Amino acid sequence: MNYAQLLDEVKQEVTHFFQLHENDGFTYHNLSHTERVVTNAGLLARHYQLDDKDFFIVTTAAWFHDTGYYVNGATDHELRGTEIAAAFLQGKGVDETIIHAVSNCIMATCLPQTPKNLLEQIVCDADLFHLGTDEFPEQNKKMRKEAEWRMQRKISKHEWRQSTIRLFQAHHFQTDYGKSLLTGKKTENLQRLKDKEAGEIEESATSVTTAQPVPKAVNVPKPQGEPKKAKVERPERGIETMFRISSQNHQRLSDMADNKANIMITTTSIILSVLLSVLLRKLEDNQNLIIPTLLLLVVCVVTMVCSILATRPAIPPGIFTQKEIDEKKVNLLFFGNFYRMSYDEYNKGMQEMMNDRDFLYGSLTRDVYSQGVVLGRKYRLLRAGYNVFMYGIVVSVLAFMIAAIFF
Repeated sequence: MNYAQLLDEVKQEVTHFFQLHENDGFTYHNLSHTERVVTNAGLLARHYQLDDKDFFIVTTAAWFHDTGYYVNGATDHELRGTEIAAAFLQGKGVDETIIHAVSNCIMATCLPQTPKNLLEQIVCDADLFHLGTDEFPEQNKKMRKEAEWRMQRKISKHEWRQSTIRLFQAHHFQTDYGKSLLTGKKTENLQRLKDKEAGEIEESATSVTTAQPVPKAVNVPKPQGEPKKAKVERPERGIETMFRISSQNHQRLSDMADNKANIMITTTSIILSVLLSVLLRKLEDNQNLIIPTLLLLVVCVVTMVCSILATRPAIPPGIFTQKEIDEKKVNLLFFGNFYRMSYDEYNKGMQEMMNDRDFLYGSLTRDVYSQGVVLGRKYRLLRAGYNVFMYGIVVSVLAFMIAAIFF
């Protein structure tokens, strides 16, 4: 069976299904969500190196798992999704054992999730992958909007937040890879929900207290110089965007520097080849050109050395210690700090970093700073090389003219 071709047909079928049943009320359970689940399922399946048949099963289940929403609503939508998938696969002559496996994967996504094997675990984790990513706040808003549309009533932030917290507490990622990859961010997302809920309750209690009438005889002076309460939350998405853009800009600048150095190395190499192969042979007959030739030779060599130094990589020791992890002083995002460490040691350090926001952002800051230091060195050497070449060429040409005219 050609599973790749059959998967293309599955994709076309489900895409056409969503387009045919398009409804603006489904702000979350729509084609975009399905495509994300398919992508996540593929990521997990490739990690576990599934064969073609198993890869087809989890991917097909991911494509069909939410189609039941568009047939009689959310209740028992998984069951209707299995019926839609089975009807399509039977029409394609797919073996019943595969159809049964696809149906089981879809049914395993029922809350609470109850997967019985690796394939079902992969589909479950792919379906709720966003709980452990930075996409959660945005997807959560879409889910609340869709729920309000289905229930035909407004859902308060407090009510929705409480139900989401219960979902987080009842949910567990099923695969070992999903746990290691997503649990840290999921814990952070849950804590943020709890902090918002606690802040809202405190604010409500404060507003009730301040609403009580104050007797006229009581003089409540306003505290002087009391600092305003700092906002605890930071713009996480903005911070991550800043780090991503900074790293991308540094990478582009580094590529530009390397290109400039390569241009200069190539240019000086050509000049040196001509000097050594042609001009030096004729110096015995043209002794007046010895000084200009040597001057040009020195200029080219110095320029080439500066350009090579600008592109020459510096390799750190590649080892970090547990003390550096505890003190949050090591940057685990740069290969030079860990390439001689074992995977277990590196994974342990990464897990500690991902579970500590200050450590994570500190590493990102250190990484951006280190890139800036390397860039500064590159551009200083490049500037020196270009200056030597520019002024040296001018002086060398003048020297050749003087030697040719007066000597």
